[in-house]
Amino acid sequence: MARTRNPAVRSMLIDRAAQLLRERAPVTLRGLVAGTEVSTMAVYTHFDGMDGLWRAVRQEGFTRLAARLDEVPVTEDPVRDLSALGSAYLAHALAEPHLYRVMFDPGFDLEDAAAADATLERLVTAAASARDLGRFRPDIDPLELATQSWTIGHGLAGLVATGPLPRELLANGVPLLTALFVAAGDDPQVCAGSVRAGWRVT
Repeated sequence: MARTRNPAVRSMLIDRAAQLLRERAPVTLRGLVAGTEVSTMAVYTHFDGMDGLWRAVRQEGFTRLAARLDEVPVTEDPVRDLSALGSAYLAHALAEPHLYRVMFDPGFDLEDAAAADATLERLVTAAASARDLGRFRPDIDPLELATQSWTIGHGLAGLVATGPLPRELLANGVPLLTALFVAAGDDPQVCAGSVRAGWRVT
């Protein structure tokens, strides 16, 4: 008999896993369905077991990140946009630290790796626009610069959102990104203004 899959139940189980992670509670079959109207078989029906659930939880982290990045408007200042995307990345990590930890767990594959890669592509597009507008040197590789920018955000997230350091450290994103973009060819004063305009994490 074919399994009947209910999208609402699938979403509920992912949210339950995220909640247990947030509470630092064990993510078990019984814990996932405790207090719900579904049985432990729902995990097998919707995910083919716990490994499938973990893949879905990882994917959910990137899905929520993509939604947050989509809220960042594209402006006529792509350097500002790059900074705003980095700021949105950090905001996601701060809001969803439990999912953020799982997003980068290599122990489980993603359901859709291309969708996860698309989050970085937003930064690549902004970097290419900045290069094409003459803010960065013509020889700058947008993917390399976007990756370097992402690395700064990821490092700060690891130290603050899921690490031991205070939120005040997030202010370091402004000088770090400014130094990166100036090294790529941007004017120091113009760059500093663009980065400050985009960086809204406090």
